[in-house]
Amino acid sequence: MKRSVTLVVPCYNEEEVLPLFYQEYCKVAEQLQEYVVEVLFVDDGSKDRTIELVKEMAEKDERVKYLSFSRNFGKEAAIYAGLKNADGDYVAIMDADLQDPPALLPEMLHAVTEEGYDSAATRRVTRKGEPPVRSFFARCFYRLMNKISTTEIMDGARDYRLMTRQFKDAILQMSEYNRFSKGIFGWVGFKTKWIEFENVERQAGETKWSFWKLLVYSVEGIIGFSTVPLALVSVIGLLVCFIAFVFLVVILVKTLCFGDPVAGWPSMACIILLLGGIQLFCMGILGMYLSKTYLETKKRPIYICGETNILETNES
Repeated sequence: MKRSVTLVVPCYNEEEVLPLFYQEYCKVAEQLQEYVVEVLFVDDGSKDRTIELVKEMAEKDERVKYLSFSRNFGKEAAIYAGLKNADGDYVAIMDADLQDPPALLPEMLHAVTEEGYDSAATRRVTRKGEPPVRSFFARCFYRLMNKISTTEIMDGARDYRLMTRQFKDAILQMSEYNRFSKGIFGWVGFKTKWIEFENVERQAGETKWSFWKLLVYSVEGIIGFSTVPLALVSVIGLLVCFIAFVFLVVILVKTLCFGDPVAGWPSMACIILLLGGIQLFCMGILGMYLSKTYLETKKRPIYICGETNILETNES
């Protein structure tokens, strides 16, 4: 009996690139004739014809499965839903925009089936076609994460990854509401082979990741996999207390020696504003951690399925 591979493909407004992706998928499926290669499209509440195109593919090709959300829950929820509903012996996560080359799948499968790895992950070694400012901040993020977190995150890592059932099940055990997959992949451990490739530009459509969304996503990763910002708040508090004590001594000595308690109010106003800003900054960091804890305690489902052609779909 042939072993099976399930490709989990999160989609959000991808009607322009889906036909191109399906063509590439068919080419790879032909190369991997010793496997049954299925594809599971997870529609993340698209507003265009994405789900209609997927349904048309499913009618013509029984290997095509789909799961459509009731609304937009985000890519992280789509990845979780895809993994939860993928029943292949091996599972791969890849984007529909063809920036994750399907041609790498045979090499990834060989690493897992023949070389003894639990997963085969990909990373970009170049950022050709990406705005320089975005590339700069991306590299800074990876450096920062690897310094403040015990979870290793490879620079240039993509979500494009093929894994065994054991690896997949380990990821599903981490059922937190606030998800950061790159960190989760590293946290569960196991043996991973990294496959490098040069950056491939999107084949059609527009990216859904603006600079602001990437910034928010990076903050999610820092909060989810590091408590260093909380320790930083404590250090800042101690430092400010020390500075305040020094100023207190200076003012006291100046008053006793020169009897000039009134002069210097502009500098005092600046100091008060500075301390107020530091306090608000520290409160903001604490508030972000508290807000994530609040969302976790609600125990809301990570996603809600609107429709699917999978016989048994587990909502979580």
